[in-house]
Parts: sequence; C-alpha cells; structure tokens
Amino acid sequence: MTLERKFKKLEELNRQAELGGGKKRIERQHKAGKMTARERINLLLDQGSFEEFDRFVIHRCHDFEMQNQKMIGDGVVTGFGTIDGRPVFLFAHDFTVFGGSLSEAFGEKVCKIMDLAMKNGAPIIGLNDSGGARIQEGVVSLAAYAEIFLRNTLASGVVPQISAIMGPCAGGAVYSPAITDFTIMVKDNSYMFITGPEVIKTVTHEEVTFEQLGGAMTHATRSGVAHFAAEDGDDCLAIIRELISFIPSNNLEDPPFKKTDDPANRRDAELNNIIPDNPNKPYDIRDIIKKVADERYFFEIQALYASNIVIGFMRLGGKSVGVVANQPAVLAGTLDIDASIKGARFVRFCDAFNIPLIVFEDVPGFLPGTAQEYGGIIKHGAKLLYAFAEATVPRITVVTRKAYGGAYCVMNSKQIRADVNFAYPTAELAVMGPEGAVNIIYKNELAKSNDPEVLRQQKVDEYREMFASPYAAALRGYIDQIIEPQDTRQKLITALKLLENKRDENPPKKHGNIPL
Repeated sequence: MTLERKFKKLEELNRQAELGGGKKRIERQHKAGKMTARERINLLLDQGSFEEFDRFVIHRCHDFEMQNQKMIGDGVVTGFGTIDGRPVFLFAHDFTVFGGSLSEAFGEKVCKIMDLAMKNGAPIIGLNDSGGARIQEGVVSLAAYAEIFLRNTLASGVVPQISAIMGPCAGGAVYSPAITDFTIMVKDNSYMFITGPEVIKTVTHEEVTFEQLGGAMTHATRSGVAHFAAEDGDDCLAIIRELISFIPSNNLEDPPFKKTDDPANRRDAELNNIIPDNPNKPYDIRDIIKKVADERYFFEIQALYASNIVIGFMRLGGKSVGVVANQPAVLAGTLDIDASIKGARFVRFCDAFNIPLIVFEDVPGFLPGTAQEYGGIIKHGAKLLYAFAEATVPRITVVTRKAYGGAYCVMNSKQIRADVNFAYPTAELAVMGPEGAVNIIYKNELAKSNDPEVLRQQKVDEYREMFASPYAAALRGYIDQIIEPQDTRQKLITALKLLENKRDENPPKKHGNIPL
C-alpha cells in the first residue's frame, strides 16, 4: 500500500467514525431534540481542545450475528480536553451506535479514560445517553459495568465526577451516575430508573409513564437523585462548565480563584433589615447569601429538593466556598430526613476537595412527626452531624436567628470543631424556643396563676432575654463575635484569610462508619 493510500485510509476511517451510526440515525437523534455525542463534546469543551482516544475500537462479539454489525467507536466517544483552560477527561455515549449500549470494548474505553483522569488528577465527566447493557454480550457487558462502578468508587474524593443524563439511563447503568458527585438531567429528554414502567406494571400493577417514574423533574424534586434539571442539552452543558469553575481538579489542589472587583469590605445596609422583628416570621435565607457573595452571585445546587436547606457555591474575595444554610421560608427551616441527607453529602464533597464551608444557621429544630421518626430521622440527622464533625476544611458559621436544641449542635457548632462562629444580634441560642421552654419550666406556676397568659408572656420575655440571645453563648466562647448583619461579607472574608493555612486531622483509621 502506497503512502498516499495509507493516508486516504486514515481519512476514510476518521470520516466513518465521525458519522457514528450514520446520517439517518443522526437525523433521528436531532428529531428527538438531542445532540450527537460529538456535538455535545464540542459544545462542552473549549473550542478545538478535544483529543479523542480509541476512535477505531470495535466490539468483539460473534453471537447473534453481531460479527456482521460492527461500527467504528462502538457506541462511545472518549478523550480529554479543557474547560476554561483546565484539563478534563470525558466519555459521551453515542446513541446512534447500538443505542449507546455498553459492550466489553465500550467499557474498556471508558475505564481507560477514568484511569488516566485518576493518574493526572483531572475531573471525569460522563455524558450519558444509553440503552444500557448490550444484551448480545450477556454477562460480559455486566462485567464491564462493574469495572466502571469500581473506578467511580475509587475516584470518589480523589477527582470530581460529574454525570449528565441526556437520554435514557436505566437498570444497572444508573449506579455509575449515582456514585458520582453531581448529576444533571435534561427536562423531557432524559430518564433514570432501575426497572421500567412495563416491569413495574407487570410486578406491582402500577401504571406510570417514563417521565413520572424517572424524568428530570421527578429526580430533581422527589428523589433527590438529580442535582440539576436542565432546560435542554445546551443548558445541561453550560451547568457543567459553571460547576467546574467552582471546584478544584483534584483533592490535592485548592479551589480555583477568580479575581473580583467586588470590595472585600463592602457593607450592605439592607442586610440589617432582612431578619423580621417577629421571630416566627419567615424570610428567604438566599437574600442574605446573595448580598454577601462576590458580585452577589450564588450558584445553588439541588434547589428543587429538600428546600428547607440551601446548598451551593459562591465566592468570597475571589475564593470558592461551599454554602450550607437553613431556609426559614420552607418548613420554618427545620431539619428533616431529606434536608439532612442533602446537606451531609454536600459537606462531604466540599471537605474532600478542600472547599471551605460557610454555614448560615436559622434552625428551630428537627421536623417532628411519626413519618420522620419511622423514616429514621435519628440516623439521617446524624449523617449531617457526622459530616460536619469529620470535616477538616475551614468552617465558619453565622447564626442569623434560631439555633435550638440538637439542631444547634448539628449545624456546625463550635463544639464539633467549627473554626469561627458569628452571630447576629437577632440570634437565639437555646435548648428550645422560649414558648416551649416556659411551658415546661413554669408548668406548675402557670397552672396556679389567676392570669396564666400574662404570666406566660412575662416568663417568655424573661427567658428570651436570658437564654434566647447570642450573649449567653458569647459569654462561654461558643460565639466568637456578635456582628451587625451589614458587616457579614467583610467578617467572612477576614475569617477565611485567617484560616488559609488551617491544618486539622482526624485519628488514623481505614474509614469511619457514617450512619448510612
């Protein structure tokens, strides 16, 4: 073969690879409102940065006439590139080739990329759009999935892992995204479930649609599986780029720094008016978070799930920080099962990747009720406590209003190794609210009183003055400073600078036993 023919062969093979399953299947993908694997990669990565691996791999199956159905690439596009100049490794399922189903060769391509990401300390991004295991390969395809699951587990806490669900993801295939750090789904165009509607109908006689069972909004609002519900494919990829901008490439790096013109000493007088005079009146904790953040920008995560707790990223003085905040506007900011799990997982992510934690606390306690107790609020609430107590990153708490009972302990209190604890003058730190405390402490006096309501109000006021304020806690050093709300930004940035070189360690052990 002449040199010219060799070059032409390479050119032809490249052309075939880029066509995936062919023009008709690409058109079908577009009609379904979905991009192809290569279109997604090109939109996600910096222009011209993608370097593809294993472009010419094909499957090795000879059963069920599969030897006559071979397509270059075998249903997945893998490689590396950059996002804002930072290296990332990724794989993208090609639904135009065997419905993006996973074969042994497919799995080997993905595993190679995951191994390289681990060796090079770079994030792993998976763009999922697959029919699941390739049935024709039987247990071999299942083994390939298990190889991927193992790498997801070993990479956890070492490099960030992000999963985008941009089409179907069913059966065992869902466990790879489940292990990763963040999952983004596309509304009306993606779904995840262990068993599909037909199987459910056969076994339990329940009738449910694909969207109801495992659509983006189902997992973003009810199950908590999805961290984001993107409007479309473009939005999904934009969310990934934004997410990457806040997190380091691996567990040995600090979070990325972004220069800001927002003054570190900026005061915001409006913060002094956000907390209502009435301690039972709700307000939106995000109003405080946004006014404190650089450029007043807060990147919220799982905004539609367990809304009584707010999590996400912001920057303070250019530095990325994780935010965990009680939300008084939802369930009065109480902690329940879902909120505890949501908060705990985020705290552990931030701790794994050296991202300081800022906590805004306004929590009257844990949500009461038989549903919570039977559902295991004791062990689930303990997850959030465990996550904070274990974390060694810089940790700062701002008590804005209520900090009652065990929930006070859980929300990054001084006693579980919080570094700096601030409180507003409106803060109330106590075993319980004044009304409940008075009913217990003065039960006999109230019963004997000629005017119990007047006495109750008098004792409530006394209790609030004595205990439900930041001063009793400040006297014992549980609160480091009582600050004006308008000074929050400056105080947080100063505290972060103080904690830049923080060193803290947990006792030597293989791993702890978090109450799962």
